[in-house]
Amino acid sequence: MEDQYSFYAYINRMKYINRWGLMRNTETENIQEHSYQVAVLAHALGVINNVYFGGDVSPEKATIYALFHDANEIITGDLPTPVKYYNPAISESYKKLEDVTKKKLISMLPEETKDIYRDIFFFEHKEEDYRVIVKAADRLSAYIKCIEELKAGNREFEKASLSVKKSLEDMHLKELDWFMEHCLEPYMLTLDELN
Repeated sequence: MEDQYSFYAYINRMKYINRWGLMRNTETENIQEHSYQVAVLAHALGVINNVYFGGDVSPEKATIYALFHDANEIITGDLPTPVKYYNPAISESYKKLEDVTKKKLISMLPEETKDIYRDIFFFEHKEEDYRVIVKAADRLSAYIKCIEELKAGNREFEKASLSVKKSLEDMHLKELDWFMEHCLEPYMLTLDELN
């Protein structure tokens, strides 16, 4: 099989890469599930930005960027946040590694489609508004994971919950603040309470 047609089969393997490797989880989460949730949240943040704050972002673009934002972890695995950001040297090295693995995935595409996916995989280099939205959605997904684990009685996520919530508040992003004020509470409810 030619390497230039392997991309989609590789992307399908996102379901085998688990997140939160340093934490005891009541329910595992893989990067495919995470990427879907980040895509839904990025779309929501784009819609909120446009509807409530007169923004002009494409929720669809935000969704696509979010779907692929962690795809390179098929190759690297999920490096836990405390390791990834332990010091500037590790962070810089990991960023370089991310770029190499993104290029590797792009190399698995037919030549005619590489530019399309290169724009998606490296969107953060030229799409500041979307970089911020996807980052916010990514952190929001982490916070929702903390909420779910705490609901299940897993105290392992107490400190992470506080840390992630603070990082969300520190972003000072109006669409994110709106989402947190209006849409987060239902995540804390049971199914019966939601109904």
